[in-house]
Amino acid sequence: METGHITGRYIEPGAVERRDYQVGLAEQAIRENCIVVLPTGLGKTAVALQVIAHYLDEGRGALFLAPTRVLVNQHRQFLGRALTISDITLVTGEDTIPRRKKAWGGSVICATPEIARNDIERGLVPLEQFGLVIFDEAHRAVGDYAYSSIARAVGDNSRMVGMTATLPSEREKADEIMGTLLSRSIAQRTEDDPDVKPYVQETATEWIKVDLPPEMKEIQRLLKLALDERYSSLKRCGYDLGSNRSLSALLRLRMVVLGGNRRAAKPLFTAIRITYALNIFEAHGVTPFLKFCERTSKKKGVGVAELFEQDRNFTGAIARAKAAQAAGMEHPKIPKLEDAVRGARGKALVFTSYRDSVDLIHSRLKAAGINSGILIGKAGEKGLKQRKQVETVAKFRDGGYDVLVSTRVGEEGLDISEVNLVIFYDNVPSSIRYVQRRGRTGRKDAGRLIVLMAKGTIDEAYYWIGRRKMSAAKGMGERMNRSLAAGGAAAKAAPKGLEGYF
Repeated sequence: METGHITGRYIEPGAVERRDYQVGLAEQAIRENCIVVLPTGLGKTAVALQVIAHYLDEGRGALFLAPTRVLVNQHRQFLGRALTISDITLVTGEDTIPRRKKAWGGSVICATPEIARNDIERGLVPLEQFGLVIFDEAHRAVGDYAYSSIARAVGDNSRMVGMTATLPSEREKADEIMGTLLSRSIAQRTEDDPDVKPYVQETATEWIKVDLPPEMKEIQRLLKLALDERYSSLKRCGYDLGSNRSLSALLRLRMVVLGGNRRAAKPLFTAIRITYALNIFEAHGVTPFLKFCERTSKKKGVGVAELFEQDRNFTGAIARAKAAQAAGMEHPKIPKLEDAVRGARGKALVFTSYRDSVDLIHSRLKAAGINSGILIGKAGEKGLKQRKQVETVAKFRDGGYDVLVSTRVGEEGLDISEVNLVIFYDNVPSSIRYVQRRGRTGRKDAGRLIVLMAKGTIDEAYYWIGRRKMSAAKGMGERMNRSLAAGGAAAKAAPKGLEGYF
């Protein structure tokens, strides 16, 4: 294992430990546009620091982009400690336009991509001053996400470096990222590489499976009966999905139906609503299911009134869910979660994909006397504004909370070394999100991951999808580099949108 620290004209002496694998990745990023792929907790930001210092040495500025205000603020704080210059500016949408116009003239800018894209379009950003543009969480550089338009504006005028913990499992999506960022290679290290292994902290994974109680199984049965009726209607309309009864299959069918057989629209869109409701019920519990139904019943759309007023199976499921809620029933994951948190050594971070279950988990933890906070996105009336998100993370880091319950806003890049336990309240069918969630623990000491899973539910389906995608993603960087070396090109795929990617 190496000793010593990174040195350079613009790097604070003794600020950052020197690691050979980080130096090698930084050298490659200085030579050519590339995607730096490095597992979470192994120092992608230290790689970025060395590349930024190189361009400062050449008299060029750097633009460091990250998808959330929390992550941008984290990068700003790190660079403030590690660089000798004070001209490191944070630019977000909460600043006024006159203030941002002045701020864009700084030597090193840390910014969210949406505001960077908008200000580029307004002509406020002097792109020529940046010799380097870094796209953190580069797996987002697909479809119409802001990274794509920023990369087009930058073009060949600056070095573009993407950073991510893992590439996607699908080759066409990896190709699109490479094409968007004009990348010439993948600069990758894995946890198994000899120069990386000494720095890897072990994370022990435990799967805790629960059975749905009889009351919940009956609600599940009724929802599935309601769904079966819609699949039968779709089959009569000429759309037989066979055994592929997934939400993604239904969503893919939307444009086909709208462009052709309008008669299938009602069963299709009703099937989509029921599938959402069933997935939420199975993975998140009674109250999130009822809240989803309450919101959906108020919307205008084909089949909504029929589903909530006339469908005996669906209305029966809602009636039984309300009875279960009145009896204090939520989800058998909740007591398992409470037990896991009580036994945690240090801080615990709980991930759930659904905002209503954040509220449920938080209220149950508080009722159990467990000091917890929540981290959610800024959308909606109850969302957390960006400044509040930063304050929440700081409070968690400083010991104000023992547990933080978070949606996906906390999955990317959150660096709190004292987090020794991460809990997945639900499963995610994405190799990217699994790696990001898991990477919030085991950063400086051995970590622990607990995955809660309800038997016979969407949790199990997502588990197997995730395993397949993880396996496919593992060797993606090596396969792409071999293809590039053989003269292949990373062709840019047609935009599909960020949700299609995940």
